[in-house]
Amino acid sequence: MSDPRDDPGDRIRRALANALAPWLAGDAPVVLAVSGGPDSTALMHAAAACRAGALFVATVDHGLRPESADEARAVARAAAALGLPHATLPWEGVRPSAAIQAEARAARYRLLAAHARTVGARLVLTGHTRDDQAETVLMRLIAGSGPAGLAGMRRERPLEPGLALARPFLDIAKVDLVAWCEAQGVGFARDPSNADDRYGRVRLRRLLPLLAAEGFTTERFARIAERAARDDAALAAAADAAFRQAVSAPLSVGGRRSPVPEGEGAAPLPPPAVGGGGAAAIVPLRLDGQILAALPDAVALRVLDLALDRAGGTLPRRLERLERLVLGDLLPALRSGRAVRRTLRGLAIAADPARRVTIRPAPPRRGDGLAAGAPDLLGKGEGSAYIGLACADEPAAAGSRPTRPRD
Repeated sequence: MSDPRDDPGDRIRRALANALAPWLAGDAPVVLAVSGGPDSTALMHAAAACRAGALFVATVDHGLRPESADEARAVARAAAALGLPHATLPWEGVRPSAAIQAEARAARYRLLAAHARTVGARLVLTGHTRDDQAETVLMRLIAGSGPAGLAGMRRERPLEPGLALARPFLDIAKVDLVAWCEAQGVGFARDPSNADDRYGRVRLRRLLPLLAAEGFTTERFARIAERAARDDAALAAAADAAFRQAVSAPLSVGGRRSPVPEGEGAAPLPPPAVGGGGAAAIVPLRLDGQILAALPDAVALRVLDLALDRAGGTLPRRLERLERLVLGDLLPALRSGRAVRRTLRGLAIAADPARRVTIRPAPPRRGDGLAAGAPDLLGKGEGSAYIGLACADEPAAAGSRPTRPRD
């Protein structure tokens, strides 16, 4: 007699249940981001099978395709059949003329975060799969990213204080989710843009079978992401410690003079003021250049990136520009005792012969004083590499349009 555990459908069912178990323990409210594609549809049905209540289904309707409203209604009907409450979250307002995918992605997570607050949830789950992770890592590999980019999509990341986004299916292949839905008789939507070669992700997706034939499987992409995430976390911790050590003199935080916390158990520094100024901005920010000069280059890059965030540096963040500033100008000047002054992200970075580094708002000017790096092969103006918080989420696909949370 055959072992029922050998049944592929049962194997996938157990894999889904095991993947969801850590996130659905207890009875706290959880939001499920469901677009209607196979991945998020499997997420909804598998979650409903794991837990009887406190699940809230949400569909973001970007309004960018005529059929999106019908797809949201189909998700609502499926959720109702499972006894789950559903909300359609429309993206309203004027659409941007450029970078629409990045704007739509940001709007999607804003809407999901707002809905989570409404229902009292502290966790949002999405259906991203191992295939999505492989595409993301491949895009960032082509872009020349470092560990932060090659770490791909994080299994868990904060959406806002007190609210996390988690991706329980990052170890599961998309084909398994599609097969499970079909075996269960569960209907799902298919996005026609997923077969449109005008979009960068689609073109890369066609490469994955060729790479797999050479041994570069989605499993190995996922392994790269895990290892890069591990290294990225170590670099981030080293940079945070070095930053605390390098900050010198009392700091003005929100208009008040305040020393940097020191020692074990010290309170955290104010959160980064990325995007320019704000109550958490530290201006001017002063660093001990001798400490910076003694750091490994990879850590020094992170320290300066962190310092620019703390000082309210504007977006976007570009690794090539940061490398040009830190590796090409600042560290050589500090190590030789020369003065140097550069601008980046709306901030003036100056080092004097005594190896003191000061960061303050730069006078208004066009550009940021450093030439932009060459656009990456797929980005068409997007950043060609990533560092730190710039990699908190999946990158925009080159030339693609957002339709719904990617399935």
